[in-house]
Parts: sequence; structure tokens; C-alpha cells
Amino acid sequence: MSVYVGNLSYQVAEEELSKVFSEYGTVKRVQLPTDRETGRPRGFAFVEMETEAAEAAAIEALDGAEWMGRELKVNKARPREEKSRGGSWGNNRGGGGGGYSRNRY
Repeated sequence: MSVYVGNLSYQVAEEELSKVFSEYGTVKRVQLPTDRETGRPRGFAFVEMETEAAEAAAIEALDGAEWMGRELKVNKARPREEKSRGGSWGNNRGGGGGGYSRNRY
């Protein structure tokens, strides 16, 4: 049971987020993804609640609420989508194009 929390302040800490959500039930885990290059939070998080009732209560109370100067976007987390390996532009393996070889001359 996981909740997506978007439009977070970049100064938020996992402990602060856990404290806010714990008002609606037991928080099992908080994930606050960070940018690989800068190390700062990316502006969203996932909060895992112990029960669906706690999850629903948190979503109802916090979606659209203002916190740390930002209007939160809170909803049920969706499963991660697999990235496409192909489609109309090929298989993303890079390589040629242009119809000639550099070694031709």
C-alpha cells in the first residue's frame, strides 16, 4: 500500500514526511528519491502505509493541502511502467543511419 506524494519542497526530509503521514496511520516506509547528480530531493516521494484505510485517509486529507509553501499532490501510487524497448523508432541500440559506412573511402 503505497502513496505517491508530488510537488514537494526540495527541502523536505523523510522524517518530516513520515511525521505528517503518521497522523493518518502507521507509516511503514518513506522513499524520497534524489537526483543522481545533485543529491537533492526530486520533488516527490512514496509513502508506504500499513493499511488501506490509513492510505485512504491520508490521500483524502492531504491531496491539495498546502505544506511547506507547496500544494501537495497525493494519490495512490501506480506500478512502475516498463520503459519501451523499440516502438516506431527502432530498438534504441544506437548505431548507423544515413545509408553509408564511414569505412567506405
